[in-house]
Amino acid sequence: MIALLPKLAVNCDRLDRSLAELAKIGQLPNGGVCRLAFSQEDVQARQLVKIWMLEAGMSVRSDTVGNIIGTYAGTEAGAAVLATGSHIDTVPVGGRFDGCLGVLAGIEVARVLQENQIRLRHPFEVIVFSDEENSVIGCKAIAGNAPTDPERYRRKDGTSIQDCLKNVGGDWDKIHTAKRDRHEIAAFIELHVEQGGVLEALNKEIGIVTGIVGQYRFMVKIVGRPNHAGTTPMHMRKDALVAASQLVLAINHLGVTTEGEQVATVGHLTVAPNATNVVPARVDMSIDLRDLSEENLQYLISQIEAECELIAQNTGTEIFIEQKLHVLPTPAKPELMKAIASVCQQLNLSYNYLPSRAGHDAQEIGRFTDMGMIFVPSRDGISHSQDEYTSPEQCAVGANVLLHTILAIDKSY
Repeated sequence: MIALLPKLAVNCDRLDRSLAELAKIGQLPNGGVCRLAFSQEDVQARQLVKIWMLEAGMSVRSDTVGNIIGTYAGTEAGAAVLATGSHIDTVPVGGRFDGCLGVLAGIEVARVLQENQIRLRHPFEVIVFSDEENSVIGCKAIAGNAPTDPERYRRKDGTSIQDCLKNVGGDWDKIHTAKRDRHEIAAFIELHVEQGGVLEALNKEIGIVTGIVGQYRFMVKIVGRPNHAGTTPMHMRKDALVAASQLVLAINHLGVTTEGEQVATVGHLTVAPNATNVVPARVDMSIDLRDLSEENLQYLISQIEAECELIAQNTGTEIFIEQKLHVLPTPAKPELMKAIASVCQQLNLSYNYLPSRAGHDAQEIGRFTDMGMIFVPSRDGISHSQDEYTSPEQCAVGANVLLHTILAIDKSY
């Protein structure tokens, strides 16, 4: 049951119409959305969002990395902004809520402020971050953490980042000027669909994010010895797939039994020569580790390395592990978590604390200023799919929590 909201509230129908209209840009026959960053669909969607920002009484600019920044002026000269936002680019077959809700809810907050002739003490910003689904270049540039090698950003079709940014009004040679600090942004709060099933399972209306997990990715190469499957006795084999199987089970066991909220996944595995009658000679596999505690992640890595040594010894194989990705966790600011919880209590909304195990723009912004996140439920925990769904009422509830949190922290920041 959705709680009754106070007089100052977002327009549920208008927010839902905005989500539906934006979803038409890049709409697929199956009902999903394909709006890849820097594509013509992305350019078209950006223009629509800019129009909505202007209509909401915001000034609009784009920075050198293509982030769109809408600003609703405050009353205090020189005050740092209170910011929200997310992204409008999608995965190749995405839905209408991932990222888009955070952007359009921010614009809806500005609409409510304008309609009620309310000016905050702080300027209020809505940021549309560039390319969240691929390179995360938009938020990384604002945080000053964007890699400077342009080849890191070359698209799968060969398009350079220079051309991509030019397409949305950016300038690769000047992306360093997109960097901002806490003197410019006092706090950042991102509203997002959960992309998981925790809130739905707990029957909670709001998720208060405790932080965005850190992440490690590794590629593992296991080298055995190919041989005839019929003529090689079991005790004489160096079976790479057997070693890989043991490692998969060991990683899962660590994820399940280690104290903490970690997740550990082997999602990719290839076998060579991959023939029915040949003892596997080599396996390549991935490891994905995520947790809000960097200390716990380091512990898991040390345990996996020990398991690799033991399994290699017992199977007569060689195991090589190479780190491919390391993203530090970003904790949410306790004061912002408290403010969100207070708003939920005032609106009679049920809520639960939980980490975000998916990455978000807020992860990078939270590296230099105060960060908070608000989750609303995702039906069946589905995301990055045409089947992702959050009801209009749930979207409006999240937007109202965002609205009243911004109002609350405008007084305390």
